[in-house]
Amino acid sequence: MRKNIVAGNWKMNTTLDEGVELANEINAKVKETAHNCDVIICVPFTHLTSVNAMIEPDVVALGAENCSEHDKGAYTGEVSAAMVKSTGATHVILGHSERRQYFGENNEQLLAKTRQALANGLTPIFCVGEVLEDRENGSYNDVVQAQVEALFQLSKEDFEKLIIAYEPVWAIGTGKTATAEQAQDMHAHIRKVIAEKYGKETADSTSILYGGSCKPENARELFSKPDVDGGLIGGAALKADSFLGIIEAFN
Repeated sequence: MRKNIVAGNWKMNTTLDEGVELANEINAKVKETAHNCDVIICVPFTHLTSVNAMIEPDVVALGAENCSEHDKGAYTGEVSAAMVKSTGATHVILGHSERRQYFGENNEQLLAKTRQALANGLTPIFCVGEVLEDRENGSYNDVVQAQVEALFQLSKEDFEKLIIAYEPVWAIGTGKTATAEQAQDMHAHIRKVIAEKYGKETADSTSILYGGSCKPENARELFSKPDVDGGLIGGAALKADSFLGIIEAFN
């Protein structure tokens, strides 16, 4: 059985004090509320150690928003997977559309990052998704398939440690949302691509999250779809009440 997961991606938001306060509030609310999913918060590098001290790992898991493809060395400003792991984090977002778009991260680099994360015992939340042009010209299935297939150099055992997040990039921060049917169609396509490489059992056990303007108002409909296993949440993860509203969509 694959897991239902709601993961928050704070992006470049909150000061350290604000982040610690938010994490504490999320931990308290999740702890006191019945829920049927795993909860993860992925926070800025500067927050990891302090947030880790505020949350209970069996209530809320901790993740980073990125890591380097290098294990160590003269890479000023970079943060290695080993460094992330040393803070108490258990997860790391890789390949987010903003990293691909603004920082030019490519499939080869993201495969190297994934290998670094796995080698250090981190669970990658690996993001794939298409931009508006891909959606409008009909190439979206091929674009996302190529991003998934960039991971196919991994062994079956390693691939099974991943969480996949589908981001319709045209729906992030735009107010637009893919319909639940569009989300389901892409999630089913991703699962089919995985099955063709690693087999149906691996595909059926891989959690695939939706990452495009998911809010308390639309989460229940999205999560009701058979291949949508939760969400990678941006803006709505920055307020404990709205984040909890999404978590409760699984109840």
